[in-house]
Amino acid sequence: MDVVLNLLFSSPIGLLSLFTILFIIGMAIALMVWYKRKMNSPEE
Repeated sequence: MDVVLNLLFSSPIGLLSLFTILFIIGMAIALMVWYKRKMNSPEE
């Protein structure tokens, strides 16, 4: 496990993978919040 974490945080590919995973999680949270606001707004 130590080798995996070292590879994740030290290599450029590992950092890019970590950034991609965090970006996708953040985008999912943002979309869920946006969809909930759209569903709860009585515009139509």
